[in-house]
Amino acid sequence: MSTPEKALRSQRLNQITHEPHSKLDALVKANAPFETRANFARFVVAQYLFQSELVALYNDAELTAIVPDLPARCRAEAARADLADLDTEVPAPVAGALKNPSKARALGWIFVSEGSKLGAAFLIKRAVALDLSETFGARHLGEPEGGRAEGWKRFVRTLDSLQFSAEEEAEVEQGAIDAFNRFTVLLEQAYATEAEPA
Repeated sequence: MSTPEKALRSQRLNQITHEPHSKLDALVKANAPFETRANFARFVVAQYLFQSELVALYNDAELTAIVPDLPARCRAEAARADLADLDTEVPAPVAGALKNPSKARALGWIFVSEGSKLGAAFLIKRAVALDLSETFGARHLGEPEGGRAEGWKRFVRTLDSLQFSAEEEAEVEQGAIDAFNRFTVLLEQAYATEAEPA
């Protein structure tokens, strides 16, 4: 008797993160990052905070053994350069960053970070209206080397092929949900702080 086809891990992660993802999308829209450069700079603050919290994961030896080009995928430096372009100070870290997650939990976070590069294809088009580009102010939204879709497909194929225990499946799912929730917190914080008078 054949067992019914089980959904791929990446498909399951997309399903279980649908709600926090929708909530985050609504929050981004509510803060209108593409209305003004000042608004966009706050969006970049949140992006930088999130990416800088993941630098250790992107450079983790155990994770790089699974995804060899992982260090090159990190966007923290691109976001930092964008902040400089936008005359915005590098923000101080926000309490509550991820610390020493298990391999499976870490992959859940990276799944969310890598997936956001697909959405960045639409965002970069809107950034152009603010005279920003992949080389100025919106570098972190730029097309990764080798293309967005191809990089994502490679990552997902690897993630879907890993043999996980039931406990690890729960951890990768929790990691993905936590990543969306964390970015939501960082975004709320970035837009809540009073803009410095120029």
